[in-house]
Amino acid sequence: MSEKIRSEILETGNEKIKSARIVINAPAEKIFAILSNPHRHKEIDGSSTIQENISGPDKLVLGSKFGMKMHLGVDYRIKNTVVEYSENSLIAWRHLGRWIWRYELVNIGPQQTQVTETFDASRAPLIAKAWLSFRKAYPWTQKAVAKTLVRLKSTCEG
Repeated sequence: MSEKIRSEILETGNEKIKSARIVINAPAEKIFAILSNPHRHKEIDGSSTIQENISGPDKLVLGSKFGMKMHLGVDYRIKNTVVEYSENSLIAWRHLGRWIWRYELVNIGPQQTQVTETFDASRAPLIAKAWLSFRKAYPWTQKAVAKTLVRLKSTCEG
């Protein structure tokens, strides 16, 4: 019987910040290549909301913009901007709602990388925070973050 792969849910101390981490048996460069390519985000999306990438470069850098066709109850499109970037160790983007998706990569061995994903709505405008609370998005987002990391591990190790 194979063991189910799970990511570790991290307690952030802030209900507006949801985070999880996982160890992936791959070098940071390989993982970062997937995270920094918006055309590959659908294959690792643990929320199952990304329908397709509709615009953007093949490799994201600080300031890059990319668009996604999404579905969460209804179809919509969203444009993201990369707001944090350090090659092979950090990438984060946000959209109009100003919540951030952040990935931090730390080498822990020659072929092992710890990846932490964080959804951060702590600096979002009050209306965006109210909408997230009304939609009961925080518990759902915590699960989506954890699932994304499991999918990222499968993609990188498969």
